[in-house]
Amino acid sequence: MFRLSNLIESVTSGRKERVLDGSIAIWNFTNRCNLACRHCYSYADPNSEDFLSTEFILESIPELLKGGIRFVIFSGGEPLIRRDIFEIADAMRKAGIITYLSTNGLYVNEKNVDRIIETFNYIGISIDGIGEVHDEFRGLEGAFERSLDAIALIQEHGGNAGIRFTITEETKGSFYEIFDLAERIGVDKIYISHLVYSGRGLENLKIDISPEERRTFVEFLIDKAFQYHDEGRKIDIVTGNMEMDAILFLEKFTKRHPELREEMLRRLRSWGGNSAGRKLVNIDWQGKVKPDPFFPFVLGNMTEKPFSEIWLDESNELLKHLREHPRKLSGKCAGCGVIDICNGGSRSRAWAIHGDLWAEDPSCYLSGAEIASEE
Repeated sequence: MFRLSNLIESVTSGRKERVLDGSIAIWNFTNRCNLACRHCYSYADPNSEDFLSTEFILESIPELLKGGIRFVIFSGGEPLIRRDIFEIADAMRKAGIITYLSTNGLYVNEKNVDRIIETFNYIGISIDGIGEVHDEFRGLEGAFERSLDAIALIQEHGGNAGIRFTITEETKGSFYEIFDLAERIGVDKIYISHLVYSGRGLENLKIDISPEERRTFVEFLIDKAFQYHDEGRKIDIVTGNMEMDAILFLEKFTKRHPELREEMLRRLRSWGGNSAGRKLVNIDWQGKVKPDPFFPFVLGNMTEKPFSEIWLDESNELLKHLREHPRKLSGKCAGCGVIDICNGGSRSRAWAIHGDLWAEDPSCYLSGAEIASEE
């Protein structure tokens, strides 16, 4: 996750950087979902059954803390399908864990909206296109309007929700309009996610955009982040699954604030790029622990071994390699002078295309000059 707006604001104002004290867990609490999204990495199925019991999840919270987990993103499937989701989130919050909710919004209603706002520190609602584009991509007619209704309801009750948008061949036509929408309805965050080839995303590899298109979109959203900052508009722009965005961001930041370049470079190196297996872990609906939600290999299963023993296992060779910084990778990454910023990007994409976890990320759009040694 790359927080452009936060970096611009903190560096230009001289404010201290946000440091993640611990790790983030994306927990897919259920594989049930009321939609059939084209890019879904979990093969969500409306007819599946929840595998992990409430009791098991609650008893796992001390293990999360022992493993250094400080944030849990509630995901799925559709997490609001689980009737015990608030009980789980309340228990985590009491234990000192910050809770985020990632939802399609279709289960947000008058009966639960206040509870959602009270329970989760942040609510992200997926909007993958305008109107019919979203509906077709999400597999349900009327889904777009219902998701917008959910955002409006949350706002009416004193909360706020951000928009989550995934760039694909099918959704790219709505990319610019998403920013117009966010401005019009007054959300406080736009999260732009790049496609990772996993789950249905792997089956639909053809729906990804070209590196050239990706760069054009990234340049636009970086410029938007600067525009919002200059205008004093409180819309936070964040990108996900494409850590190379930070290098293009540094170029643009340097042109605007050359005197602050070294401080920004220091913070980007400290941030460290792709954090799968380092500061990010995924727990799926069956208790399988992976370095990220898209990862092709499993580290262990919480139903067979305590989470902390899986996550803190210093003898695990996969974790050892993932936790090297910068990672030792092949291809264009081998001679890259800025790999200490992006850390080589997605290992899941490298595996999907090259069959090699330690190959270059095939979605990297940086030029040869841009990956030259960074002084």
